[in-house]
Amino acid sequence: MGSDVTVEVNRPREIPREISGYEKPLFSLLDEAARLYPDQTCTLFKGSRQSYREVKRCTEQVVAFLRSQGIRKGDRVAVFLPNLPHFPAIFFGIIKAGAICVTCNPLYTASELGYQLKDSGARAVFCMDHSEFYPVAVKAIQGTEVRTVVVCNIRSSLPKIKGLLGSLLGKIPKARAHEPGHFFFDQAVGLMSPDTSPADIDPAGDPALIIYTGGTTGTPKGAVLTHSNLVFHVQAVDEWARLPHDSRSEPEKLRPGGYHCYLGVLPWYHIFGLSVCMLSACASGSRLVCIPDPRAGKPPFSDVLKAVEHSRPTLLVAVPTIFSAFVNHPRLDRYDLSSIMLCVSGGAPLPRELCKRFEDKTGSLIIEGYGLSETSPVVTVNPTNRQQRRLGSVGYALPNTVIKIVDQKTGQTELEQGEDGEIAVHGPQVMPGYWNRPEADAESFREIEGQRFFLTGDIGHKDPDGYVVITDRKKDVILVSGFNCYPREVEEVLYQHPKVALAAVVGVPSEKSGQEVKAFVQPVKGEKCTEQELLEFCKERLAGYKRPRSIEFRDELPVSAVGKVLRRMLRDEEVKGHG
Repeated sequence: MGSDVTVEVNRPREIPREISGYEKPLFSLLDEAARLYPDQTCTLFKGSRQSYREVKRCTEQVVAFLRSQGIRKGDRVAVFLPNLPHFPAIFFGIIKAGAICVTCNPLYTASELGYQLKDSGARAVFCMDHSEFYPVAVKAIQGTEVRTVVVCNIRSSLPKIKGLLGSLLGKIPKARAHEPGHFFFDQAVGLMSPDTSPADIDPAGDPALIIYTGGTTGTPKGAVLTHSNLVFHVQAVDEWARLPHDSRSEPEKLRPGGYHCYLGVLPWYHIFGLSVCMLSACASGSRLVCIPDPRAGKPPFSDVLKAVEHSRPTLLVAVPTIFSAFVNHPRLDRYDLSSIMLCVSGGAPLPRELCKRFEDKTGSLIIEGYGLSETSPVVTVNPTNRQQRRLGSVGYALPNTVIKIVDQKTGQTELEQGEDGEIAVHGPQVMPGYWNRPEADAESFREIEGQRFFLTGDIGHKDPDGYVVITDRKKDVILVSGFNCYPREVEEVLYQHPKVALAAVVGVPSEKSGQEVKAFVQPVKGEKCTEQELLEFCKERLAGYKRPRSIEFRDELPVSAVGKVLRRMLRDEEVKGHG
């Protein structure tokens, strides 16, 4: 563990500074859960359940199938799926066969998916039997090394009566036609004899996952995460999360073996949903609710609320736009959300006002953490209690993890506590590097005091009590007449207005000041809001150079598939408009 002289006043004393035992294969987490809790429910999907015994058996059938197709240790296998019950078995099966999983956004276009398949050199792909997703996969594999395509239909994952009625009524998604030579999951994988012999894995050296990052800021790069990276992350988060499980008990680690239920509303192809939700659920023998499409229902997001009421999840891993979808749903008060005990927010800054509104409506607790795809992802997180949690911060470093604030120019010099600089991370969850991108590695890593640190590209500082505070993305800082304006600060003010559902702030060209602040606002449905109303609101709360000079209202702001508001897209539109 590296040195860190920061005084962390409120760091929970019961959480160790260091943990061990994480240098083991990632698939061992599922194997151990299946050994301890074979009959406990693993996946929940539209009334159908899979036990841990069943998921482990399916995992070993995936191993057998991949080996029958010539997939060997180190080969890449892509997963182009939403959150279906197939996902855990496919993921663990790929890495148990010794291959490397490449997770892909099922909403990608053929060119976007094709880029990832070519860049990673994937030899096989699992995709959904769907009228839109399957044709994209067929087109994307052209000119790649993919020779094996496995099509996953949801019918077998439904209760028999639902599957039968869905087929008769044409409600089960299905592609219009299938290419010859492509395999169907139920026939090709489901009929295989399980292969129980895992590949020989070097946990610290062998990659388990390639996850692409940087698509909103440039050409996507594949972050390579090893087995140890991900096992450490799961164990460290498990060590950190401590709750009183009833009104009379003291805070303790999350109870395993089916006590908890995770709501799988974040996509598992993304590192946040994969690691903090799917992997953590499977490692602890917890129930995992599969939500393929969070926007489903009338009005949108209604199916998520129904799933919460029916499946009674206790843990919610989400991004701010999901919390916003909860609190701004017109029928929220009709649903019982009392089962939710703890929520983890990440992926983007959580506005304080949004946090308060969600907690007031649900009675649960939100803690904010911070991380990146390159760090498996979490590196800091708030204590999981109201007394030590600090809104507006992302908490303290996980065990074995060192956070330094360094100068933005060289990334080498550590700054004084309280001073804003670039956040640098050292720890067992940090990737060894990018896939075939030595130049990106050279740009992103620095050796400081004999240890290898990853430069995150995020600006922040440590407050007087040692909490890490994210100021903004390095590339998003707006320079107004020589003054630094951080978009997050302006967005926080906008979120305080009761008519604002989502907000995004960018810098636009200005002849007078170089750049000026422009805000984009998505109003709460049914509310009418004027530009002057919000400008006056900001005038009372922000210094002159930080105030928006204009506000544009939109029915919807552009967001990524995991719910991050895409400032870059808005900024590029403005730059193009200014010529």
